[in-house]
Amino acid sequence: MGLTSLPLQLMTAALAIGALVATVWAWPRLAGRRWTAVLARTGVLAGNQVLTLAALGLLVNNYFGFYGSWDDLLGTDPGTAAITIAGQGLQVLDSQAVRGGRIEQVIMPGPTTHLSEQAYVFLPTAYLRDQRRRFPAILALTGYPGDPRNLMTRLDLPGRLATAISRHQVPPTVLVMMRPSVVLPRDTECVDVPGGPQVQKYFADDVRRDMTTAYRVAPGREYWGVLGGSTGGYCALKLAMTHPQAFSAAVSLSGYYRTIIDGTTGDLFGGQQAVEHDNDLMWRLATLPAPPVSVLVTSSRKGESDYRSTLAFLAAVKPPMQASSLILPSGGHNFNTWNRELPQALPWLAQQLHAPGGETPSPTGTPG
Repeated sequence: MGLTSLPLQLMTAALAIGALVATVWAWPRLAGRRWTAVLARTGVLAGNQVLTLAALGLLVNNYFGFYGSWDDLLGTDPGTAAITIAGQGLQVLDSQAVRGGRIEQVIMPGPTTHLSEQAYVFLPTAYLRDQRRRFPAILALTGYPGDPRNLMTRLDLPGRLATAISRHQVPPTVLVMMRPSVVLPRDTECVDVPGGPQVQKYFADDVRRDMTTAYRVAPGREYWGVLGGSTGGYCALKLAMTHPQAFSAAVSLSGYYRTIIDGTTGDLFGGQQAVEHDNDLMWRLATLPAPPVSVLVTSSRKGESDYRSTLAFLAAVKPPMQASSLILPSGGHNFNTWNRELPQALPWLAQQLHAPGGETPSPTGTPG
């Protein structure tokens, strides 16, 4: 059974409850001071705790989407390894029709960075019908460790985009769904690590090249936006601010503004302060010329730890960079909060992009 499957969760919960009932029933029989009785009681209590923690762990993992499979949890997923692909283009692994278009599961090779990662590409109906046009694209990133399937199952990005397209709120747009950490279990924070994986370059150069080569996606910066939540939100802002020649707009859902260094990241800067500064968005705003990009940041007054840093980021933005915000009265760092923000955030991003086909979307409410 899969790590996130409902039968596994129900079975583990039933075992935990059954073990507790059995413990209550059998406890009088385990009384005594002999070492065998003490050992039996210890084993029963330990078994109950293991089953309870397993049931809770499966429930929490499924809700927050930390790991999508056993291979993901154990770090043995072959789709996440850093591999070298010479002269080999994007590979389509699977394809299925969905409401408003089609989703293709692909492998994105990185000819310049020698990285490779799985992605899900949503192609709107207009893309499938009109073989002559090129389309704008949005790169959507999960948090860490993340699973790109959560962008479909938990946030329904393809469905939301299809609805906005059908209502003529946004032009038909291709959606590329990925996770930001391409060398799991390490969290690279979308950093070009000195002597290590060049993750920022992978998304800014290789992924865009793969898409414009394999699909009819327009190459210009005005046709590309990036969106993400949590770590993906930080990556989205950073990609737009550091590569304005590649992306013209970004949305950060509950993102942050400086690289987080912990046990999952290791040394990302190689002891080089210049690399640390390059990945500090507040330092960039205070020191470097503002990039010509538009960004939308979201947070909550209660429940989000990034509220004050978000206000500081907004105050530091200066032209030609433009920043909008979407601040909820309350909301935690979770999918529920992001689902409340996406009805405005996703159309906002798509509306920032040019439509090569010349379509003009109908105006909708714009976050302030």
